[in-house]
Amino acid sequence: MNTSKAEYGLLATTRYVPRLRLERSEVLAQHRWMAPGLRSLAKGQRSMASWDEDSVTMAVEAGRLLQQALPDAQVSELTFASTSFPFADRLNAGIVAAAMGLDASAVVRDVSSSARAACTELGAMLRNPKAGATQLLVAAEQRLARPASTQEMVLGDGAAGALLGTGAAIATLVASHSTHADLVDHFRQTGESYDYGWEERWVRDEGYMKIAVNTIRACLKEAQVSAEAVAHFVMPTPLARVNDAVAKRLGIAASGVVSSAHETVGDLGSAQPLAMLDTALRAASPGALILVTAFGSGCEALLLRRTEVPCPGNVPDNGRKETSYMKYLSFTGQIKLEWGMRAEMDNKTALTAAWRDHARAARFEGGCCTSCGTVQFPRTQLCVNPACRAQASQTPISLADRPARVLSHTSDYLGYTPNPPFQFGHIDFDGGGRVMMEFADTDPDELCVGLPLRMVYRVKDFDANRGFRRYFWKATPVRGVEQGVSHG
Repeated sequence: MNTSKAEYGLLATTRYVPRLRLERSEVLAQHRWMAPGLRSLAKGQRSMASWDEDSVTMAVEAGRLLQQALPDAQVSELTFASTSFPFADRLNAGIVAAAMGLDASAVVRDVSSSARAACTELGAMLRNPKAGATQLLVAAEQRLARPASTQEMVLGDGAAGALLGTGAAIATLVASHSTHADLVDHFRQTGESYDYGWEERWVRDEGYMKIAVNTIRACLKEAQVSAEAVAHFVMPTPLARVNDAVAKRLGIAASGVVSSAHETVGDLGSAQPLAMLDTALRAASPGALILVTAFGSGCEALLLRRTEVPCPGNVPDNGRKETSYMKYLSFTGQIKLEWGMRAEMDNKTALTAAWRDHARAARFEGGCCTSCGTVQFPRTQLCVNPACRAQASQTPISLADRPARVLSHTSDYLGYTPNPPFQFGHIDFDGGGRVMMEFADTDPDELCVGLPLRMVYRVKDFDANRGFRRYFWKATPVRGVEQGVSHG
């Protein structure tokens, strides 16, 4: 039993990485004729979102992992950080909050415009604790990179999150320091798809080695702690070995530099500080000091102390190698393929109907009959149980977090989907409920009757004519650590 005293701090952290991992060597193979210099970056893999994933769906996955880690936490505030929101004028955090089933009274907001946005918000929350509030911070990125660019090799898709409040904290704030500096190492004008980056050596020497180093020194000075006392150093950087150089300049042991998972994931932008912090917390011993730094239009430095409380939850990682560079270009909309007439459809969304159907789509809301206990989807006025047929007897029930199994499955190579074949079938939910629905992240030969499933929140379809996208739930196989083996 955990007898640690209740204090304000980090209660849980997590990270989410899409299943697909694009082989960098396959990217190089397509660009070697004109960009042979990419060879030095062509090792390992980078995470790649599926066609139906974006920063919103990945943020939902990170948030749900935190809900599973601390199911009794009542989130009163949600902050969503990203530089790749799918909507410029719609509250993206509101979509996440609805999918997670947060109370309508929860305060939700988007923060953006910097790779350190999430770290800045984390610092603000830790410096200004709100009595009785449980705050959820999620960050997610799906950034585009121009084909044959360095960024295409370096960037990765993924999300991370942190839950803060008063309770059994796994880490508490020791000191912090923030610096604003309009040093433009890269930028993206509104309406543009790709970042424009400046010369790497200049960014390293003027940015990281001066602004970041000075910010970290100020943080350590405030805490009256020497650099040698830092056990884990979190510093995201898309530039190779810059975090090692900063650690050496400061006097932090090389063994304390936390891995950025570049070889398997890549740089997750605003989500990277939280993802690396999760790695550090799961490796840190009680009492260890963790220094979290994020650079971008200045620098944020947070010094945390690990407590004796174990890290709750686990971090699923069931990556699958992807060797099709053309698939990556198609998924990201950077190449237009001829899909035939079946793909020629107008997916206009009636926003009035979408609002009336909001609970069903956002939380996979079905109904449970109060007369006989039958669970059904969708919820209707009439119970589907032929032995009951009670009217107006159903109470709302969410199927989003219920385990399920495959009852039947079909792989359709004729119907249009951005990732053929189109896979769907009937699934049975534990405790009742049977639904025909789409499968996601599933190999054609993987489906079988009885296969365990979990629900994931994904893009259902796109309205390309109007720039709108609709979300709904899909079923995906339960794999590896998702079956309950903790990494904590």
